[in-house]
Amino acid sequence: AAGSGEADREAVSSGDALMVPPQDSKYRLRRLWLTRQEERDYYYGFANSALWPLCHVAYSRPRFDPGQWETYKTVNRKFAEVVLSEVTDPRRTIVFIQDYHFALLPRMLKDADPNLMVSQFWHIPWPNYEIFRICPWGPEILDGLLGNDLLGFHLQYHCNNFFDTVDRTLEARVDLEKFSIFRQERETRVRPFPISIDFDRFEAWAKSLNTERRLRELQHSLNLSGLKVGLGVDRLDYTKGIPERLEAIDIFFRKYPQYHQRFTFIQLGPQSRLHIQSYKQLNALVDSWEEEINSKYGQGRWKPVIVLKGHYSQEEVVAFYRLADVMVISALHDGMNLVAKEYVASRVEGEGALLLSPFTGASRELTGAYTINPYNPEETADAIFQTLEDPLEQKAARLAAMRAWVQEHNIFKWSANFLQALIHLPKED
Repeated sequence: AAGSGEADREAVSSGDALMVPPQDSKYRLRRLWLTRQEERDYYYGFANSALWPLCHVAYSRPRFDPGQWETYKTVNRKFAEVVLSEVTDPRRTIVFIQDYHFALLPRMLKDADPNLMVSQFWHIPWPNYEIFRICPWGPEILDGLLGNDLLGFHLQYHCNNFFDTVDRTLEARVDLEKFSIFRQERETRVRPFPISIDFDRFEAWAKSLNTERRLRELQHSLNLSGLKVGLGVDRLDYTKGIPERLEAIDIFFRKYPQYHQRFTFIQLGPQSRLHIQSYKQLNALVDSWEEEINSKYGQGRWKPVIVLKGHYSQEEVVAFYRLADVMVISALHDGMNLVAKEYVASRVEGEGALLLSPFTGASRELTGAYTINPYNPEETADAIFQTLEDPLEQKAARLAAMRAWVQEHNIFKWSANFLQALIHLPKED
């Protein structure tokens, strides 16, 4: 893992490693140090200004900078060197790579040692060929990913997009019956593995005395006593549909004045990636919506909208989930969206309604949610009204079905399914 700052450096041994967690050491974490220029061009640059918008259909133009691309390659090489330095027995080593920051790493590892078993999970969507082809270095990215023995996406739809992109870009054979791609006499299996959460942990947090205390504190400090509460929980990111959500709240209060002083919407939105211009603009737009809605409809101590940009731990967020009668997830495009599953797991009292964009992977699994089109804010406003008016028994039945699904299809089942698929791949001579 990449490290930064003096605290990270002070925590490691002479071999740039440490045992974690600190109080219950279970595995060894090897640190790799990036320069400020590498962090800027690799992370904020190519990874999040090019690959992130390229893979999310949210109408933000990717920025392709040759210098940032070179740094992206350099950092991937640095990780390859460190990984290889840690390998003692290649035939008994599994390398499990996470996400879009390391698209080139699998090929680098496989070229260095073909005996390594290399796998990767791509946590964001994979776009269709017509979108992906605009990337100037698309063929190199695809070739890098085909260094994997197993490549996982959230959805079969993303797998299908990847198959089509490879088929139309590279000299490779795509076998849809085996869900495999053959290139340079090597095979890459491509499979969907919808990621999930630790259901039991969120349920335990939701039932804890700390959460009950925090719940009372929030109701008092935010003047929520006697009010229905709506909630959004997202990083401030243009793919999450936060301005569209706030526009829907504006329409809701305009169309349904009977909910003035009876309903408050809370948006948790920790700021992120402010080095990138589009994120700065989003931050200002959210502030503008909050000010406009509260100016238009606010009365006395009642605030129609509360935007909180602080950083909260997962356990602290659970108290907000417990507060929320309505959870609104209006993502414009999202590989999965674990917030939806966290909300469901945290509703231990058996009540609550989930409004969910169909452009999330979670919508394929959480069929008890109310479906909303984030590009139609009036539809979202009407759906909020519907959830507030629907009978409690109906909402409870929807929630119970979703809770049962998430409890069974949890993060441990996800990891077990991935590793089982990997170890059962046919061995090459």
